[in-house]
Amino acid sequence: MNGFMTVSAEPNHFAHELRRWRARRRLSQLDLAIRTDTTQRHLSFLEQGRSRPGRAMVVRLAESLGLSLRERNTFLLAAGYAPVYAESSLDAPELGPVREALDRILDGHLPCPAVVVRPHGLLVAANAAFGVLCEGAAPELLKPPVNVLRLALHPDGMAGRVANLAEWGRHITGSLRDQLDRSPDPELEEFVAELDGYLPGLGAPSGHLGFAVPLRLRVPEGELRLITTLTSFATAVDVTLAELRLEAFLPADESSARILRERGTAH
Repeated sequence: MNGFMTVSAEPNHFAHELRRWRARRRLSQLDLAIRTDTTQRHLSFLEQGRSRPGRAMVVRLAESLGLSLRERNTFLLAAGYAPVYAESSLDAPELGPVREALDRILDGHLPCPAVVVRPHGLLVAANAAFGVLCEGAAPELLKPPVNVLRLALHPDGMAGRVANLAEWGRHITGSLRDQLDRSPDPELEEFVAELDGYLPGLGAPSGHLGFAVPLRLRVPEGELRLITTLTSFATAVDVTLAELRLEAFLPADESSARILRERGTAH
């Protein structure tokens, strides 16, 4: 068995999924046809269920629609083809080099906090500086599986120490809504509603850098002002690997950098 086999599928299921994704991406038939290097007539036949796409066409359409690897697998199934992108366990031997690389990257960000997360904020790994973010958090929020987004916004997590919670928190939920706009997910929608419930009303904007909303975190030494960067495996062909994100919290000013350096030296 391999990724080229066909599987059973409802005749019009692919047509429905193609129309749904094209509408979600706000593309006309002509726009998508041009992106996919086909004709509008052929695309129309596919959306009506009058033509059955070949596997290569399904893959091209998925790429043109900007689907994630997980979504591409589902798209292939809808067309009657087996998934072609593997989904390995993080503990699998073939991902050993990836785990080692992630550990090196995490350590390389010290003394700045850095984490590796899966979709919806599930923690995979963190470096030694992660402790500065979760100081004083309720033990139940730190029990595996840890959700770093819930930890960040929950009243018993970081929220009580975040000086600009309303603004920074809405930056987080806004990013999640952008994901929902691209890829509807009832589970994620429910999670966003939960996070919204933790946020206070948005008052006057607090001062922030012109290019980013910093996390203003109270610590015994003063206030840490941190900006975040996100790193992903852009050329991954494994679903698990493609969904990993490394988030690093970098100092936005010299005072924050000094606090992190001193903490790093002390530990």
